[in-house]
Amino acid sequence: MKYLYRSRTNRKICGVCGGIAEYLELDPTVIRALWILLCCMAGLGVFGYFLLAVIMPSE
Repeated sequence: MKYLYRSRTNRKICGVCGGIAEYLELDPTVIRALWILLCCMAGLGVFGYFLLAVIMPSE
């Protein structure tokens, strides 16, 4: 069973995008690009990132 964790190895800031990429079995660059797009379009991406950094357990 797979669990959603913040990545220890694939991290730039807190490891949220790396953890999501590992969970979805995608390239972390794709997740990071989508997250940046979300930040630019809705503005809630920054808040969501740091919220997930607090909620998601570390690997």
